[in-house]
Amino acid sequence: MTRRIIHIDESPIRFERWRRYLPDWLKRFLPSGGGSAEDHHGKGMFGFTVFLLSESIIFLSFIFTYIALRLTHSGNWLPPGVSGPELSTLVIINTIVLLSSSFVIQPAENALKRHKLKKFRWLWLMTICMGTYFLIGQGIEWSKLDFGLSTGLVGSTFYVLTGFHGLHVLTGVILQITMFVRSFIRGNYEKGHFGVSATTLFWHFVDVVWIFLFSLIYLWQA
Repeated sequence: MTRRIIHIDESPIRFERWRRYLPDWLKRFLPSGGGSAEDHHGKGMFGFTVFLLSESIIFLSFIFTYIALRLTHSGNWLPPGVSGPELSTLVIINTIVLLSSSFVIQPAENALKRHKLKKFRWLWLMTICMGTYFLIGQGIEWSKLDFGLSTGLVGSTFYVLTGFHGLHVLTGVILQITMFVRSFIRGNYEKGHFGVSATTLFWHFVDVVWIFLFSLIYLWQA
């Protein structure tokens, strides 16, 4: 008989006392049972959430830098002969596809929780395709721009912001492909699906960040 190990919660804040008052969507990010050894999913999601918070700080530093540069160089933001990033049909479609993918990946995770593996695979594969479509669309947009990375402030800030975000999208697609392949391993998700939950949360994070970047780069006109 395996003995259940409990790690005593010695923190000044007793999470278990107020955890039951939290909504279900928030409980998934907090470990339960005082940090029981069996609560791998809760502890893993809590650690992954902390990681995403650290990523948020990096994005926020880029965003505030962009805002500061725009406000201090409003008169000469674009070099002569450069039109800058424009809100084209391609950008709009890319944005719709990426944001819509969050409404596909979440039902995919929910399907896995209900052990509907076939439905999970189809929805998960659809999310992979949507993320790949966004990356291809971003590459096409870059190829049509009339400025490069070294073209003044507009070039350096645009490519740093969209490039760093694109790197996260690529990472999310790779994680999704990994989880998709693992779904074909017999019994892989019977004991838990932390990888799928973490990937889903990461994808929501990528989508939320893009809302801010899209608003700053394409909707904020000088």
